[in-house]
Amino acid sequence: MASLPQWVEGARPKTLPAALAPVAAGTGVAVWQLGELTGAVDWALVIPRALLALAVSFSLQIGVNFANDYSDGIRGTDDDRVGPFRLTGSGAARPATVKRAAIISLALGGLFGVVLVAVAQMWWALVVGAAAIAAAWFYTGGRKPYGYLGLGELFVFVFFGLVAVNGTALAITGRPSWAALLASVAIGLLAVALMLTNNLRDIPTDAVSGKRTLAVRLGERGTRLLYTTTLLAPFVLMVPVIIAHWPAALVLLALPLAIGPVRKVLGGAMGRDLIPVLGATGRLELVFSLLLLLVGLVL
Repeated sequence: MASLPQWVEGARPKTLPAALAPVAAGTGVAVWQLGELTGAVDWALVIPRALLALAVSFSLQIGVNFANDYSDGIRGTDDDRVGPFRLTGSGAARPATVKRAAIISLALGGLFGVVLVAVAQMWWALVVGAAAIAAAWFYTGGRKPYGYLGLGELFVFVFFGLVAVNGTALAITGRPSWAALLASVAIGLLAVALMLTNNLRDIPTDAVSGKRTLAVRLGERGTRLLYTTTLLAPFVLMVPVIIAHWPAALVLLALPLAIGPVRKVLGGAMGRDLIPVLGATGRLELVFSLLLLLVGLVL
């Protein structure tokens, strides 16, 4: 029987910035857009919808973490891992229990999503939500998990970037915007960088276990170059926003946070040396998104 601290660690709380970031960015853009359109912001509308979007994002993130723990654990992928603690792979919890925790978390995400869809009257989003839940499970679950085929980064970009940021903004404003699109691509790329850090660290064990992640396919050099690109490109994407509204230059305050992790990755860090890089990448994504939220409040 796993202890409560082990369950908390198994939920991988250090990955939660990846769930908070798209909601913060989407809310920031939405608040800015409402101010532009109406000259005022109805906080009684914004806050409940933003909180519901955050509940959806957190539930799905924890759900995919438990689902990944369960699926990799029963496949033996986590038998000899360098990264953070795993419930199934370590034997601390029974696989069926971890699977149940994943299903409950994903179901909660679905429930919060239905409430948000009903409040925002975005019934078409139910299909997108169902696709997000399926993507969370089949990342490492099922007979042919797409995470083992090198498609994990693509799905993370889509669901924790494009879908989460634009979905949050649409739920609040009801209208698409070019700023939300640029922000969603930027946040999606930072989420990809977070996953690349994990997969770069796990190249040796993933290659042996048959897990053909994008990092395994690209090799160390290619993965390090892609990581650097995904970490720096978001700042380039903000240039049009800054030109349109100069206070958006606040986002550039997050740029110094990219220097340390880029140096370590390009310097050849591997194994346990990449664990601090994972934390630094998560902090960069979080600060970047919170600055976007601040930009929305300022504008």
